[in-house]
Amino acid sequence: MPTPPAYALVATDLDGTLLRPDDTVSARSRAALGLAAASGARHLIVTGRSVPGIRALLADLAYTGLVVCGQGTQLYDADAGRLRSVALDREAADTALGKIEAEVGAVFAAVDQDGVDGVTLIEAGYRMPNPTLPARRVGSREALWERPVIKVLVRHPELGDDALAAVARGAVGDLATVTMAGPGTVELAPRGVDKGTGLAAAAELLGIGAERTVAFGDMPNDLPMFAGSGLRVAMGNAHPELRAAADEVTLSNAEDGVAVVLERLFGTGGRGGQDSRP
Repeated sequence: MPTPPAYALVATDLDGTLLRPDDTVSARSRAALGLAAASGARHLIVTGRSVPGIRALLADLAYTGLVVCGQGTQLYDADAGRLRSVALDREAADTALGKIEAEVGAVFAAVDQDGVDGVTLIEAGYRMPNPTLPARRVGSREALWERPVIKVLVRHPELGDDALAAVARGAVGDLATVTMAGPGTVELAPRGVDKGTGLAAAAELLGIGAERTVAFGDMPNDLPMFAGSGLRVAMGNAHPELRAAADEVTLSNAEDGVAVVLERLFGTGGRGGQDSRP
């Protein structure tokens, strides 16, 4: 009987991790994910993007099964089109924005609506960190709350991401979970919900223990996912907080860092086996 792989679940972030800077998955990464699958390991996408923002990618990858979306607020079954989600209380979210603005002045906000067809709404002044993702501009902040939302995205005209996230955590308190998900991406999610809770829910459904999960990420929002994984791999382009929490640091997303590690773990004897660096 074949020996099962040491890692049965490959959990990957998307932006800055599995996706190259041009928003594509390279041929090498696809082949490495195929190696993992051939060894019996499952691939689980764990992303801050909401379901509508990943459908095209799922089709391109011929991805099946569960996906963790929206910073852990959505657990999507790509085969059945079913969604389990946790919405952010809209009154609490509006209050949280007010508390942040009381500390740092006016901010620009956007929201990801709940549902498999939810829309990203952006208020005047908000600039999408990833312009390839669809969004609809609204005329007032009140319009952001027209339907249930899973998270709020916040930008400040002057403060950097780390500074804004730190202020937001102090101001928001128990109204929401604050995370920094990427350049220009400070987010508010339902209290107690993050990529770690999303990963745990998916792993439980798949019957895979945390010690058999290898996780890849690049930003502080991946820290809760790292906490629940057996092997934690930070990208070469990762934020210092994530690098400090990692078991190892691979190459950048532009250099197929995910593939480098998967080739070593699941065995090709190929070119990437020794490229991962501590």
